[in-house]
Formats: sequence, C-alpha cells, structure tokens
Amino acid sequence: MNPTTPTSPDVVLVGAGIMSATLGVLLKELQPDLTIEIFESLDGVATESSDAWNNAGTGHAALCELNYTPQKADGSVDTSKALHINESFKISEQFWSYLVQQGHLKSPETFIQRIPHLSFVHGAKNVDYLRQRHAALSANHLFGDMRFSTDHAELAEWMPLVMEGRAPAEPVAATRVALGTDINFGALTRSLIAYLKSLGGVSVHLRHEVLNLHRDADQSWRLYVNDKAAQQKFTVNARFVFLGAGGGALPLLQKSGIREGRGFGGFPVSGQWLRCMNPELIERHHAKVYGKAAIGAPPMSVPHLDTRMIDGKKGLLFGPFAGFTTKYLKNGSLLDFPLAIQPNNFIPMTAAAFQNIPLTRYLIGQVLQSPKDRLAALREFMPEAKMEDWTLAVAGQRVQVIKQHPKLLGMLQFGTEVIYAKDGSIAALLGASPGASTAVSIMLELIGDCFGDKLKTLPWQTKLKEMIPSHGESLITNAPLHNRINSWTRDVLGLREEEAVLSWRHS
Repeated sequence: MNPTTPTSPDVVLVGAGIMSATLGVLLKELQPDLTIEIFESLDGVATESSDAWNNAGTGHAALCELNYTPQKADGSVDTSKALHINESFKISEQFWSYLVQQGHLKSPETFIQRIPHLSFVHGAKNVDYLRQRHAALSANHLFGDMRFSTDHAELAEWMPLVMEGRAPAEPVAATRVALGTDINFGALTRSLIAYLKSLGGVSVHLRHEVLNLHRDADQSWRLYVNDKAAQQKFTVNARFVFLGAGGGALPLLQKSGIREGRGFGGFPVSGQWLRCMNPELIERHHAKVYGKAAIGAPPMSVPHLDTRMIDGKKGLLFGPFAGFTTKYLKNGSLLDFPLAIQPNNFIPMTAAAFQNIPLTRYLIGQVLQSPKDRLAALREFMPEAKMEDWTLAVAGQRVQVIKQHPKLLGMLQFGTEVIYAKDGSIAALLGASPGASTAVSIMLELIGDCFGDKLKTLPWQTKLKEMIPSHGESLITNAPLHNRINSWTRDVLGLREEEAVLSWRHS
C-alpha cells in the first residue's frame, strides 16, 4: 500500500480476531464484490483474546457453565440464558459446517474436537441445585442428552482425577454431555482470515495500528493508520467500519464521537492458568469440568479443569485465576484504563465501582494469592493435586462493559454488547464471554443493525438460509429442525460418536 495514497474500501475491520474474521467472511459470502481491509496492530492474526491459550476454548454452549443457569428466589432454575446461548453456538456450528462443505475451511479437526462437558458440585445444597438444573435443562431437546449422577463410581469413570482422594460420604454430583467441544479459536480465526485473503478485494495489514478516526462530510469514515514496520502514517476512507479489536475497541469507539458510544466504559480483568506438566495426568483426564464461581467473581473466573487440544497436542489446565491490570489488551498499555475515563462515562464508571465492591475485593484477593492458595483452589477439584505437576501461565485479557443505567447511574455488564451508529456506518463490539463461541450470532445481529436494507433483500436472505439452515426459525422450539441440523453439523465437523452418519442436507 502506498502510504501517500488514501484507499477507499467498502469495509474496514479493525483487529484480526475471531469477530472481524467472522464478519468479514459473512459479508463476502453475502456480497462477493465488497472490498475489505483488515488492520491488526500486532504481527500475527488472533494473538490476543482469540489465541488458544488466552481463552478456555470451551465452545460455550451452556452445557457446563453454571453461571448461565441462575437459581431464582423460589429455588427454581432459570434456563432462558442457557437456551439462548446453546442456540447461538449451534448457529456458529452451522456456519462452520457450511464453510467446510464449500471447501473454504480445511480439516475441521484442526479447530474443533469432541470433548465431554461436565458440571461438578459438592455439598448437599449444591447437589440439589444441580439436580434441579438438570431436570430443567433436559426437558428441552437442546439438552436432551445431558446425564446426571451422584454415584461416586460413575463419577470416577467420568472424571477420575476429580474423584480420587475424595471422601466416600461427601455429597457430590455432576452432569455430563458427551458431545461437548473444545475449540481452538486461534486456528479457526487464522483459517477464516486465510480464506478471506484468497478472495478478491480483501487485504490484511499486520503491524498496522489505527490511531484515530473521524467522520467526513460525505458521512464516510477517515481512519488514521500507522504502519509500524515502515514507520509511516496514512489515511483510509470507508463507508463502514467495525471496531473488533477486543479491549482496543473502546478507545476507538470513544474517538469516533458517535452519540451511541457515550457513557460506555470498560473494566479490565486479567487471568492466569495452572498448566499441567505431567503427561500421565494429562492423559488420564478427558473432559471440561466446570464448578461454581466464588461469590463476587466475574463469569470468566468460573473454575474449571480443562482438557485442551491445541495444534494436535493434548493439554490440561485449571483456572482461571483472575487479576487486575490497567491494560485493556494483553499487549496493551498501563494507561489504557485511566485514559478511557472521560466526562461522559465518569458517572457510570464511578457508580459501577461502588456497586461492585465484592468484585474488587475478589480481584484483590486473587492478585495476592500465593502458590499455596492456588494449590488449595485446585484441590477443591482435584484432591490429590501436587504443585510440582503444574506451572503458572498468563491467560488472556478481558474488558467487562460498563454502561449507563437509568436508575443505578451506571452498571457493570458481563457478556458482549454491540454498539452502532444510528446510520449503521460504524459498529463496535465490547465485552467478553461467551463471545467467540457465539460470534456468528453476534455478527448477524450487527449485520441486521448496519446492513438492514440489504439483509431484507431476497439474494441476502437466500444466501443466509444456505449458510445457516435454521435462519429465521427457532432451534429452541422446533425439535425436528434441531435434530436434522444437529445430525448434519456433527457429520461435517467430525463430532459424531460411533453412530450412523446421516447428512440430512443430501437426503
């Protein structure tokens, strides 16, 4: 690119992570003649939150995450969020399956593997909760294959490391879904970006940082970009801009000056893993086992003992242990958080801080943890754990959304949120879990907000139905549709157990 000559693509994607990659592919499939430029400040694709070791890779489908099924005051379990997240994940699976069948994504085993998902609790009260959760979820076909057990012998078959050394009289329970997944979002993102680069009209620029942006008189967006390698700056004009740079999206959203971005802030939360170094232990555990989060803990800190399959090698981790830093990105600046405090978000940020004092206490406690403290947390899951088998590793950086609230003045929101200008010319994604797993649903929502007129056209609707067969219908209420699609995606993505293969799309 000639730094003295401005370019004018149709679309600019800021950040080369799973969100930008997903949006880019969706848009090029819907309108192949679109021109797209992607700018990534680091020297590689998917090196921040999308990197395999920077997230849990769970394939968040609410199969094991207890924070998605809160218990109500009357003791019943609210399954609404779990059903929504599970459906969203299955939408992602459909899109990936379409891309695999078209030959756009090669070898699905490089990014998705079948790993059982388990929820584990101990103590009579928690056992009762998990029993109610199982009854409520398994009543819907999305969770129809979930099993529940309190039998120590059966649980020892499901998760031997978790049950070894546990008192026979201890009340314990677990649910298990055999067809859970482990996803290498880094590998998936790199495959999506590679496919985009193979198409006409797409350029990917690494080590290019977007410094600022503003709206021109013709309502297009002018971005000021720094080419770090060449040490040169240039401008780019685009009709549509997506700020998908993880924690880096908030500062750019603020610089855009759009009214819809006012009042938003971000609270950074860092993380660490204990990674197992003992090959024998790694081989003996084959599951993602999730427990209950501590009081005041953010959702990203739900403890879990996780099998990972990364680049063909099996691994085992426990955590994450939360921490606090003022960086918004793992490779960010310590000034990120203070510089993000502005007059229009000072009140929401302050109000959210006062409302989340237990979270602050929790994070301080996590930061002050000793190796002995981390071992004690691990032994809640794995009673016979030894510290010499584990090493501490830094996980990814997350930024939780802070937003205005009419009564509370400000609130800390867990999850993800898309902010977009009224005219649909710019959008930003803020937040964290379960983002990557539900990226397709999130980006379809964005397309509906920013490309609404085109989305209503017959060509786009026809293409969407081809890419996502359940588009326009509910997998939550339509069991036959769910079963047909589930059979297809398991087949294409190689997630079946020893069952007959049926590709419904070709029947």
